[in-house]
Amino acid sequence: MKKIIELLKKFKGFIQETKTELKKVSWPNKDEVYRVTLIVIITSFFFGFYLFVVDLALQFGINYIMKVFRG
Repeated sequence: MKKIIELLKKFKGFIQETKTELKKVSWPNKDEVYRVTLIVIITSFFFGFYLFVVDLALQFGINYIMKVFRG
């Protein structure tokens, strides 16, 4: 029983410390969240397209090499 009470006290202390630390956080405003989200989406599409093109080029190159060596 003492272990359970001790664990509950530790948990309560953890929750209090968490609340204290969350008050120190500087949360972004709506414009910052929008801007950063837009940058992440655009960057993801750019690199997705880039990797798609690289994959096609490598696929074409490997197929060409295989045709040349097969005769």
